[in-house]
Amino acid sequence: MTLFHLFLVAVIQGITEFLPISSSGHLILLPNLTGMEDQGLTIDVAVHVGTLFAVVLYFWSDVREAMLGSMRLLRGKVDTKGAQLALCLIVATIPVVIAGLAMKLSGLEEALRSTAVIGWTMIIFGIVLYFADQKGPEAKTDQDWTLRDALIMGLWQVIALIPGTSRSGITITGGRMLGYTRTDAAKLSMLMSIPTIAMAGLLLGVDVIGSADMQMARDGAIAAAFAFVSALLALSLMMRLLKSVSYTPYVIYRLVFGVILLAIAYT
Repeated sequence: MTLFHLFLVAVIQGITEFLPISSSGHLILLPNLTGMEDQGLTIDVAVHVGTLFAVVLYFWSDVREAMLGSMRLLRGKVDTKGAQLALCLIVATIPVVIAGLAMKLSGLEEALRSTAVIGWTMIIFGIVLYFADQKGPEAKTDQDWTLRDALIMGLWQVIALIPGTSRSGITITGGRMLGYTRTDAAKLSMLMSIPTIAMAGLLLGVDVIGSADMQMARDGAIAAAFAFVSALLALSLMMRLLKSVSYTPYVIYRLVFGVILLAIAYT
């Protein structure tokens, strides 16, 4: 792969992974709309690793607390904030792991990778996000996260397995419907992404073990670095903007992009 191609894939993944506009949808469309060669599983794993490091670094204090809390969980104790957070993250991740494996084994995952599907999900779930953001109360913070709310947001996350939905967008939608503030809904969504991205990367990694050579490893390292930087910048910018701006700009982007995709798909 050329350096430009690696840069393009990594930046698209890095920017769109945490914005509510669907990273998978954009990556699927890149070869479809530009004629570029599909980046392949090895690069997919690499850019996932890059975005994973970015969100871990940005929310390091919460991640560290959850890691320490997981040690308490292993001893059967949920007596600290970290242990509660770790347990909530586990509960929120279980539904998407089960559903993701089912889709992969059934072949449904590949069947949904079409321009038309992405166009419709961009529009439909953009509208859902808009109404959740406008109508949802801002009565809860991340400190109010319960196992019940974690499970509900985890079930919302399952819908993100449909390309174009956006993992961050649909979990933020769930968080806003549950009454979390804009910034805290986003924060919980980002924390939920850590085990989800890690599991997705592990699953993809199993598929590429033994097939990658030194050239591919070099390309992967470059892609991971680009994805890390772009994801960290996008995440920092979004979290700052949410203090004064709603999710409406992202909704508008989704609607415009979705209409363009449907026009391409049906002509």
